[in-house]
Amino acid sequence: MAPASKADKKAAIDAAAWMFNVVTSVGIIIINKALMATYGFSFATTLTGMHFAATTLMTAVLRWLGYIQSSHLPWPELLKFVIFANFSIVGMNVSLMWNSVGFYQIAKLSMIPMSCLLEVAFDKVRYSRDTKLSIALVLTGVAVCTVTDVSVNAKGFIAALVAVWSTSLQQYYVHFLQKKYSLSSFNLLGHTAPTQAATLLLVGPFLDYWLTSKRVDAFNYTIPSVIFIILSCSIAIGTNLSQFICIGRFTAVSFQVLGHMKTILVLILGFIFFGKEGLNLQVVLGMIIAVLGMIWYGNATSKPGGKERRSHSLPVSRQQRHGQESTEHDGKV
Repeated sequence: MAPASKADKKAAIDAAAWMFNVVTSVGIIIINKALMATYGFSFATTLTGMHFAATTLMTAVLRWLGYIQSSHLPWPELLKFVIFANFSIVGMNVSLMWNSVGFYQIAKLSMIPMSCLLEVAFDKVRYSRDTKLSIALVLTGVAVCTVTDVSVNAKGFIAALVAVWSTSLQQYYVHFLQKKYSLSSFNLLGHTAPTQAATLLLVGPFLDYWLTSKRVDAFNYTIPSVIFIILSCSIAIGTNLSQFICIGRFTAVSFQVLGHMKTILVLILGFIFFGKEGLNLQVVLGMIIAVLGMIWYGNATSKPGGKERRSHSLPVSRQQRHGQESTEHDGKV
């Protein structure tokens, strides 16, 4: 009974963590869409810096209250993570500006094969035939839903390449650092959020001016727009935390595959709240294919040999003895 009870508890925590990520991710997309479309706040990089500033404040309060224990993350590791993360944010914004929407979506879909490649190369992961086919089915379904016009140019391709590699490396590194240094999601956010906030708030206004020809300090900050900015930052705290929890509990590949459920939900909610324009048989068919692929992926990876490491383990740090405590912190969230 004890092993079964432990497995049930883990499954319940996994489901709660995933739902936490879905709700906060879909929520922030809708809020940001309203903020940018309704109020014209088009400063995406600066807004992301604000998100990490809010997250930094949250981790500082939790540390002061004693919910986050002191931990160590070497400066070179932190620097590499911040470089990957910031290039991911900047690369995605520039890619969206320089590429067609169709090619931008294709670039996002290619993050799953890139994440698989990183796990095969560094973690010696082996995927079963069913797992590979289920991933392909998910990619096909999401592509049918979202990819329309596709046009490519040299600088847009380079921006997309930087965005794909940096995002894949950042998500892989979240899992890697949590396991290697036995860091909880709160601990890792406490290390990375302040540096990301500082760098993005420093670079963001200049990058946003280059992308939009508008200055963030000249924006007309009305009371409704400020309320939406605060709401966006508040939800972003949950989004950042839930991303670290999910990647820590699963892997970057599983996070990407199941993450496309958010794409489907955003499409559905968009049709509900913003009209049914664009809803057609192709989109519905793509949604069905993607959902079937996600179900297949979950079933394939749960079977023996669906996804396994070949006698390889991450280096163990001095903080390994705190691993159980870190997992319990994530479980309470």
